[in-house]
Formats: sequence, C-alpha cells, structure tokens
Amino acid sequence: MTTIPVPIKALLAFNAAMQHASFSLAAQELHVTPGAVGQQMKNLEDWLGTPLFVRSVRQVQPTAQALAYWGTVGPALARITQASEELRAQQRQQAQLQRNAVWLSMPPTLAAKWFAPRMAAFLQHRPDVSLHLGATTVLSDFERDPVDLAIRYFDGRDRALHCTLLYPDEARLYCAPAYARKMRLKAPDDLVRATLLHTTLLPYWKPWLQRYSQLSDARIDAIAGQHFDQSMMALETARHGQGVVLSSSILTEVELREGWLVEPFPTLRLPISKGYYLVHRRGGALRPAAGALKEWLVATAKAERAG
Repeated sequence: MTTIPVPIKALLAFNAAMQHASFSLAAQELHVTPGAVGQQMKNLEDWLGTPLFVRSVRQVQPTAQALAYWGTVGPALARITQASEELRAQQRQQAQLQRNAVWLSMPPTLAAKWFAPRMAAFLQHRPDVSLHLGATTVLSDFERDPVDLAIRYFDGRDRALHCTLLYPDEARLYCAPAYARKMRLKAPDDLVRATLLHTTLLPYWKPWLQRYSQLSDARIDAIAGQHFDQSMMALETARHGQGVVLSSSILTEVELREGWLVEPFPTLRLPISKGYYLVHRRGGALRPAAGALKEWLVATAKAERAG
C-alpha cells in the first residue's frame, strides 16, 4: 500500500486559517490569495477524509473535527515554527560573525617578531573585526583550510594565488654586542672565530661569505655552526651571545631597538630573490573583514618601507 505524505503546505494554511478564523486573513499572512488557501483546505480535507470547515457567504466555520485536529497539530506546528525561527536567527548571527571575522596565517617567527607589535594598531583601526591568527610553518591550503589571508616567504610566483609584496628581503648579519667584541668582528674574515647560526629561512652563509670575505671554500666549510628550523630559536641563541645569525630586518626590530643585537657589518647585506608576500586565493572575492585587513597590511608595509 502506497503511503501518501502529509500535505505540509495545506497544514500551514490550515493553521493560519484556524488562528485567524478567516481564509482572507490567512491568505494575507501566507502572502497568497484566499482562493489558494481554500484550495489547500480542500486538499487537506481530501487527505484526511473529513470536512474541516462549514463554508457560507463571507465566513467559514471550523467543524468539531477541525477543532480537535488543530488542538493536536497546532502546538506541534508552533514548535516547528519556533525551532525554525531560532535556527534562522542563529544562522543570521553566524553570518554576521563570519562577515566580521578574518583568518590570517603566517610563520611563527613573523607572527611573534613582526605582527604581534602591530596587531593592536589594526584592532584599534577596525575594532569591529574579529581577527583569528594562525602561526604555523605549514602552508595554508586555501581550498581546504578556513584561511582568508596568509603571509608567505617566497618569490611570489604562484598562479593559483593573488600575491602582494609587503617587504622585499636581504640577508643581514646580527649578533649580540658582547659577542661582537669577544670575537673581535672587525671584518668578514674574522667570522672564522665565530659560530654561524644556520636557519632554514635564510640558509645563505656560504654565499654571504663568498661574496664579502676572502676566505676559501674550505675555510668557510670549517667554521663552527649550529642549525635551526625556526628563526626565532636562532635569534634567541644569537641574543644570548652564542653565535652570529643571518636574518631579515623585520624580524629583529625589537632586538635592535633594545640593544640586544647589533649589525657588525651594516653595509654588507646579501640581496635575495624572496620576500614577504600577502597571498590569498586567486579568483575568489575577499569577505569585507579580510579585505579590510589586506588593505591595512599593504598600507602599513608601504608606509614602513617609505620610512
């Protein structure tokens, strides 16, 4: 035996008609014609197999069966309506939160050394934006991860991404002031006495020494060294007088300002092809909060480069 489903539209029309005791007022609530309400009532009566209204000129009167039926289905329809309105309200609220939220990803060292001191300025500029920062060495997958923007250190070449250069880069040499004095770092050749702190971000000690020192490759290879996969650890090691590090200038602002690090050879900087790029998926429109953050980051970087 085939089960005919409950005519939901007819139930909603029936509920409105019972609430207003009028097909016309029910039609106004449902944004349909009174004739459409009447047709839905007939469909429901046919499905139930019993009349629900006594129709007369200019009025309808519910039957005893209609009153009993509404006493059962009316509260259920009210609960459905309430649950639906609550869900819609939640979705509107969530949509508003999403509209005002932005997810930004960047490497941990950049987040700690460069973005953290500037984050308050952005939040003061746009207090309505909810900023979510992810500090990770893993490259964000814009097709899979909930990320709007990312700052990446690379050459800016990726056909799938819209890339905006924030800061070009060069490898600069830093160490603690006491370490520079202890190792008597007056010229690049003096680095034979130092410990070179190698990082995966700027692994350019050999090119730097080949360009600026008179040391042979064999002597360069013989210099003591330590290796780090996080620039932050290498900078902290240099700060505590344990060696010399090559780093980006935007990662050493606080250390230089506080005098924890110095640049022994400030004119000897190795140009490199990479830089810090703000990236997002090409072809997709940024949500308003993400667009605001992008505009602020680009303007901030431009002003700092000009300064």
